[in-house]
Amino acid sequence: MTSSLAIRRWWTIMPIVFITYSLAYLDRANFGFASAAGINQDLGISKGLSSLIGALFFLGYFFFQIPGAIYAERRSVKKLVFWSLILWGGCAALTGMVSNIASLMVIRFLLGVVEAAVMPAMLIFISNWFTKSERSRANTFLILGNPVTVLWMSVVSGYLVHSLGWRQMFIVEGAPAIIWAICWWFLVQDKPQQVAWLTQQEKDQLAQTLRAEQAAIKPVRNYGEAFRTPAVIKLCAQYFCWSIGVYGFVLWLPSILKNGSTLGMVETGWLSALPYLAATIAMLAASWASDKLNRRKVFVWPFLLVGAVAFAASYALGSTHFWLSYALLVIAGGAMYAPYGPFFAIVPELLPKNVAGGAMALINSMGALGSFVGSYVVGYLNGATGSPSASYAFMSVALAAAVILTLIVKPQPLTNAPTLATPLQGK
Repeated sequence: MTSSLAIRRWWTIMPIVFITYSLAYLDRANFGFASAAGINQDLGISKGLSSLIGALFFLGYFFFQIPGAIYAERRSVKKLVFWSLILWGGCAALTGMVSNIASLMVIRFLLGVVEAAVMPAMLIFISNWFTKSERSRANTFLILGNPVTVLWMSVVSGYLVHSLGWRQMFIVEGAPAIIWAICWWFLVQDKPQQVAWLTQQEKDQLAQTLRAEQAAIKPVRNYGEAFRTPAVIKLCAQYFCWSIGVYGFVLWLPSILKNGSTLGMVETGWLSALPYLAATIAMLAASWASDKLNRRKVFVWPFLLVGAVAFAASYALGSTHFWLSYALLVIAGGAMYAPYGPFFAIVPELLPKNVAGGAMALINSMGALGSFVGSYVVGYLNGATGSPSASYAFMSVALAAAVILTLIVKPQPLTNAPTLATPLQGK
């Protein structure tokens, strides 16, 4: 029975979580393909302004993280994500209908606003359903929606742009989020106590285990106290630097590959996909090992160090060794994504439930600010220098800073989990 409880939660909850975050990532990352496919020429956008427009998403994303997380924590993840799906699908589709720069800038900002709460809301959702010994893997299945989506989106977007153009690509790729909102509404409940597919005994067992885990964490009175915690401040700075590398990479990889070779959009799409295949494998391996050993930091900073070294090596090579530089980009992409599951498992083990969601939102909002900086500066450097070399150096320095910040975080010592958690570790 306890084994079936573990299996049912994974197979019922995680596919829904994965699909939802996948669609969010699809509609934020496909702008890089539009940029590589001619949106700038069609709308008369300069290279510098293109970098700003690509990055505007993250400003909207930055400002609305914490309000969304507070609503999700105190009211309902289900309602919040339902409306977010409809609104971001609409904004994504409208991107394909813009006729001027001003409307494109507004839509990119609004897309960030309506997607802002999704990540912290989903992390809160996972913390309601999964125990400490499962959370790194659960977080990874959520965030796998990122690289797995870019993996297939890179190929599909390449074909859509080649066959239909960038406008139709946005419209086609915006529709699934609106359709999925209906599925989400009928499939999801906020808490285990609200579902019919668990017995009352299973619900009570899970609730008791989660309460016992919370009892082992030092109480924190409010968000203000949580936000001033030294570990939270350091994690905010760390995620800011880490996100510079990740989103500078994600948004501008198609343009870097297209401009550095004689390849067409279809070939560029296939090459853009490979780093995300490496990322998927690395994320699964890191999260499994993190949960198995009950360790977090040691599965974060070494991967980021590998990413920093790979970008530094790409910078040292310059723009004359395309294929070797590309191989290093594959390594960097995999290494930057690998630590997400362990990283987001740190906060619920550091802070009690009443403030953990808000703290994760604060950290994620600083990541959004780093994403804005990375997206803008990498795009600007690529356009200003005519080569990706300077942006490689910039992303390498940012990841090196993230390594240092990870090493100096001092979470509270691990407490032995109560024996009540043992039956739920069957996955």
